[in-house]
Amino acid sequence: MASLQASTLLLPSSSSSSCSRKINAAIHVPNLPKLNFSVPKISTRKQLGEELNIRQDRFMNTVITTTPIEDRSDKSTTIVTTQLYAILEAVADRVEMHANIGAQRDNWNTLLLNSINMITLTAATVAGIAATSGIGMPLLALKLSSTLLYSAAMGMMVIMNKIQPSQLAEEQRNATRLFKQLQTQIQTMLAIETPTQEDVKDVMEKVLALDKAYPLPLLGTMLEKFPEKFEPAVWWPSNQVQEKNKGKQCNTPRDNNGWSEELEMEMREIIQVVKRKDIEDYVRLGNLKLKINKVLAISGPLLTGIAAIGSAFVGNGSCAAIVAVAAGALASVVNSFEHGVQVGQVIEMYRNCGGFFQLMEESIEATLEERDLEKRENGELFEMKVAMKLGRSLSQLREFARKSSTSSHVDEFASKLF
Repeated sequence: MASLQASTLLLPSSSSSSCSRKINAAIHVPNLPKLNFSVPKISTRKQLGEELNIRQDRFMNTVITTTPIEDRSDKSTTIVTTQLYAILEAVADRVEMHANIGAQRDNWNTLLLNSINMITLTAATVAGIAATSGIGMPLLALKLSSTLLYSAAMGMMVIMNKIQPSQLAEEQRNATRLFKQLQTQIQTMLAIETPTQEDVKDVMEKVLALDKAYPLPLLGTMLEKFPEKFEPAVWWPSNQVQEKNKGKQCNTPRDNNGWSEELEMEMREIIQVVKRKDIEDYVRLGNLKLKINKVLAISGPLLTGIAAIGSAFVGNGSCAAIVAVAAGALASVVNSFEHGVQVGQVIEMYRNCGGFFQLMEESIEATLEERDLEKRENGELFEMKVAMKLGRSLSQLREFARKSSTSSHVDEFASKLF
């Protein structure tokens, strides 16, 4: 205990004398506990280096043993995504190429049509003038000019009828549309799905099938413009629509993946109408247009050749001038009808429409033949897609299928678009 003594305080009193008083004061301070501070030992540079090496080894061992599986999975997904982006760039390039070549071949049709008609009409005019020019060198010059012009027009007409520029332009327009559709599908796949190597393979097959269906070059790979029989276009891989797990029995899920017996009957009725009305009608019209185009393609050059022969005998007092002028005029009319009306383009449009309905038919049949409902596309989504492709609402599609099932003969076509 520590004691402090206070000095004597003089307290005043009422008397003249003062007294002193001694005051003792004490302050008690509690005992404080002893605090033991442990001062860490300062590690030497050697000890610190060893500790860091041990921790680094532990960290590397952990990373090596725990990350390879995830790393391989991420790497595989990255490779697939990179491949799809590479295909997407190629598809975008094809869209641009087909669009440019389609515009070029449409210009071919316009320029060749106008040039051939102008040459033919000029030759007919010269032949008419030669018939009234008498004899001598002027007559020979006019006859030679008319014959040469008719011969040039005939050669150009043969080439134009062989390649059918209007049909070539329509092919490129269809290819552009289908490549844009594939481009959108790839973008959707990259946006909302997790692509796999099978998706890359399927997309590659679609691109190659489109390249085969709508070739760019004219020599060697150009589509036959006058086949023996009209056939719809096929621009999808042969294995795109195929049977899967045929005859396999499976447990039906609770929600049936949006499918029901009524929906399956509805799709079957749609298939029957598409076969009986839409595809059959487009094949019939395609064969008719093909025959007309063959007649026009032969008639134009034939009339021009007759006019060229007639113009060579103008001035001899015969009917050669009449033949030359009349045949030339008819040749110009035939050429204008064939390429001005663009019969080849109409044929290609029928081929594309027939292929559209054939693809729809195969898709519906393949979907209905799939026994495992979980592997099918969702029924409600599939019904909506079919309705949109046919230009109908869901209620109209169901009403049309009901009408088709109750009546053996339906005059209405399945599609309202074309």
